[in-house]
Amino acid sequence: MPMHFVDWLLVALPLLVILGVGFRARSYIKSVSGFLSAGRCAGRYLLSVADGSAGLGLITMVGMFEMYYRTGNSIGFWSGIGILVGLVMTMTGFVTYRYRETRAMTLAQFFEMRYSRSFRVFAGLLSFLSGILNYALFPAIGGRFFLYYCGFPETFRLLGIEFSTFGTLMALFLGVALVIVMTGGQLTTMITDCLQGIYSYFAYALLVGVILYTFSFRQFREVMLARPEGYSFLNPFDTGMMTDFNIFYVLIGIFYTIYCRMAWQGNQGYNSCGASPHEQKMGGVLGVWRNGFQTVALLLLVFGAYVYMNHADFASQAAAVNAELSQIRFDSAQTTETIRNQMTVPVALRSIFPVGVTGVFCALALFLMLSTDTTYLHSWGSILVQDVILPFRRKPLSPGAHLALLRISIFAVAAFAWVFSFYFGQVTYILMFFAVTGTIYLGGAGSAIIGGLYWKRGTAAGAWTAMVFGCIGGAGGFLLQKYWERPIYPFLDEHVPELLASFGKTLEAVGRAVPILNWKMSPTSFPISGQELFFFVSVLSILLYIAVSLLTCRRPFDFDRMLHRGRYNLEHRAAQDALPELKPGFLRWRTLLGITPEYTRGDRILACSVLIWTLLGFAEFLFAAVVNLFFTRWSNEGWFLWWQYITVGQGLLYGVVTTVWFTWGGVRDLRRLFRHLKAQQDAPGEEQDDGRVHAPGE
Repeated sequence: MPMHFVDWLLVALPLLVILGVGFRARSYIKSVSGFLSAGRCAGRYLLSVADGSAGLGLITMVGMFEMYYRTGNSIGFWSGIGILVGLVMTMTGFVTYRYRETRAMTLAQFFEMRYSRSFRVFAGLLSFLSGILNYALFPAIGGRFFLYYCGFPETFRLLGIEFSTFGTLMALFLGVALVIVMTGGQLTTMITDCLQGIYSYFAYALLVGVILYTFSFRQFREVMLARPEGYSFLNPFDTGMMTDFNIFYVLIGIFYTIYCRMAWQGNQGYNSCGASPHEQKMGGVLGVWRNGFQTVALLLLVFGAYVYMNHADFASQAAAVNAELSQIRFDSAQTTETIRNQMTVPVALRSIFPVGVTGVFCALALFLMLSTDTTYLHSWGSILVQDVILPFRRKPLSPGAHLALLRISIFAVAAFAWVFSFYFGQVTYILMFFAVTGTIYLGGAGSAIIGGLYWKRGTAAGAWTAMVFGCIGGAGGFLLQKYWERPIYPFLDEHVPELLASFGKTLEAVGRAVPILNWKMSPTSFPISGQELFFFVSVLSILLYIAVSLLTCRRPFDFDRMLHRGRYNLEHRAAQDALPELKPGFLRWRTLLGITPEYTRGDRILACSVLIWTLLGFAEFLFAAVVNLFFTRWSNEGWFLWWQYITVGQGLLYGVVTTVWFTWGGVRDLRRLFRHLKAQQDAPGEEQDDGRVHAPGE
């Protein structure tokens, strides 16, 4: 049914509050560093809540809806393999701590410090092109979501002229995002993202409550256990027929978290706005606690929609939803099917939720979209100016001209995104589209980042080689995914059918030898997924970076200067002898937790809590995996009980704690931020802190 007046009111009121608080901060932006990095004064909770809000955009939520609606909880079980990997990276501040020490405001600025100015320009341009191509789909997903969720007509007439509702919605949402980001840059973006994140905690709690009230676990059980063999929603050992989202997809995701740590620059402003490297690191530590309830909430929303659409008790309601979805039509059958799949869960949820709750979910979706739009517009617009345009200038711009150029660039990114979204026909799953477009940049960026921060013998030649190969491999994969159905496959089938048949047989033979690959020749889609292409391109890029660096390294790189350590320390941290002294027994295991002398007692307690919670999750995963692999396979009924009591039950308890905890922490850091901004005077040299890399002696 259409949105009620009460629903619209519940969307408008929190939006006005958030915009009002954001505008309050715009007057504090007086410098380029303030616009790009929020003056580097963010506390850990502010960083964690705001970055988490920006990280889960509406497009990501819809993508997760797609994946969970196809795979349920079964494939996600195997992500437990990476729990310890994530723990080590989080606790040690892998990449994030050293990057913050460089004081770079963009990743490509770090590349200039580590490699060369020409590599900075190339990497910045590549990051920008990959980023805007990736982001250009975001407005389309948001526009279609609200078009179908709110029940708007396809077109409307104004002053006798017919307008596209889809195009108008995209323009409206991009306009709101532009107002936020162009007034105060990273500062207003971060503040509004934090408030939106706090709102989302309570919205998830309400939505989960409605789902659990509407559907019984008996209904969940009956629908989930009715899945055919090889497509289990719950049993991770019964997923052999899932070809798009499978175990290999999960394993590549774990590789991605290591190799591409901080490589994707969609939220690059958050990487440099911590009050210190330690606060930046602690924001990441808190992120371990932040995400759990969100994941369980999204899973329950999808499962609720799946029960609604497939259980006999809701047959008439499901028929109405299917009738509404059948009205969605595009110029190709594949695009039509893709959009219908994306909208199945949102349209079903609108039918499930009562008046008021419908508005809360609409507001949540709006905030998820705005938080990502503002962050991405700021990131890609800033990267174009900072890393592509300004390195060619011999003289710096005045602060006013610099800020004006940043705002023009941000507006241009929004304009491109609108045009691309309005005319582009989507042909793949959202998460697969992310993987393909991201590989253009990420395939080689991971090597340049990790090698540049941790390997003294990494060279500019090695970074160039890895990045160029990653670009070519990623672009080739994107073209194969986009144009396989037409014209690549028909051309090959007509002119070289023997080669195509041989290629298909080879793929299927590899698929049989390595079952997790599931490669099969298809005339409608390239048989190797975007995620798999990313993995192979990245591995080859790593090997090329190492080989070329070893051949071209003349002398080890000076890390102390780049990381501002020793005599180059610009952070004015307390001297080591003034820091709390740790007992010898503690020194033996603090390395495991990534604890340094900067840690207070509260920080150490937080680190221990993260360790205990993470190890508990890994122990649960290990127990279930070992029992099923080496002793006895649980039935689907047994896996349902695991999902009911461990995944859902434990997740809900977790959600109660984190909702209260992070709401308090986020509000506290926001109040501290405004006090700091009110009392702060421009620091000496702030006008020169504009993203340029100064030569020694400047």
